[in-house]
Amino acid sequence: MKATIEDGCIGCGQCADTCPEVFRMGDDDLAEVYADVTPDNEESAKEAADGCPVEVIIVE
Repeated sequence: MKATIEDGCIGCGQCADTCPEVFRMGDDDLAEVYADVTPDNEESAKEAADGCPVEVIIVE
């Protein structure tokens, strides 16, 4: 599985807090994907996507 973040991130940090194995906050204070989604973190990655307040995270 792979996660992506579309344009529009507001830098709230929710995804990095929910699934730090896949998401982190970049130098520009916006979220970034730094690792692939694995079976071990798939549930938390989907939870991060579902919880994104601007709905810019896609996990597929």
